[in-house]
Amino acid sequence: MWPFNKPRASVGKKWLNGATDYHTHILPGVDDGIEDMKQAVEVLKAYERWGVRAVWLTPHVMEDCPNATSALRERFYDLTAAYQAVCGPNPVSLHLGAEYMLDACFSERLEAGDLLTVADSRHLLVETSYFSPPLMFDKLLKRISQKGYTVLLAHPERYRYMEMSDYENLRNRGVRMQLDVTSLAGEFGVESQRRACILLKKGFYDLAGSDLHSLSVFKEWINAAADKATCQLLQSLSLHKKESI
Repeated sequence: MWPFNKPRASVGKKWLNGATDYHTHILPGVDDGIEDMKQAVEVLKAYERWGVRAVWLTPHVMEDCPNATSALRERFYDLTAAYQAVCGPNPVSLHLGAEYMLDACFSERLEAGDLLTVADSRHLLVETSYFSPPLMFDKLLKRISQKGYTVLLAHPERYRYMEMSDYENLRNRGVRMQLDVTSLAGEFGVESQRRACILLKKGFYDLAGSDLHSLSVFKEWINAAADKATCQLLQSLSLHKKESI
């Protein structure tokens, strides 16, 4: 574990400035993330102050939270209008995607072609249970590829059932990986932090995201003590500067 013993305000200025956040739950009132429009605009105004350039709104889509694509688009238009009414001189660019749990709901959406992508027209942000892989995981990955999509696996450091050989196998199969930056600060425990450090140093991550559900929690991470090595690793990989993958 890195010794987090320096104010993280400087880290926010260094790597959030110019950043694109590829994984958030800012779209209000659709999942367990931000609850209302006022809070969502507050988050985006904070992002403006930190110099964030763009944000992907990626609400949960799963059997327990079966957000319809049309409803998400309508909510996105509402948020865009509310934000544009109060945005500052350097507004954050907003984009709509989704985070799909690999369950029966996803399989139905995949067959119907009813999916929202992230970063470009082909990348699907997906997640699994933290403790066990989806049924017929390999076949599902193959089916996604046959449909012309590339898997972008959200926060792989948090999947306890995965070993390093599993990560390597996924990379060899063309699966891309998205770092949850709060994992580096220990937000999800020591084991997730350890895995995040290893995968980051191995160069397994393609994009980074905050997975922001609450502004107060994210501020706590930003303002918590931090090791300079964290910032240096993120900067050296330029994760936040990639236009696409």
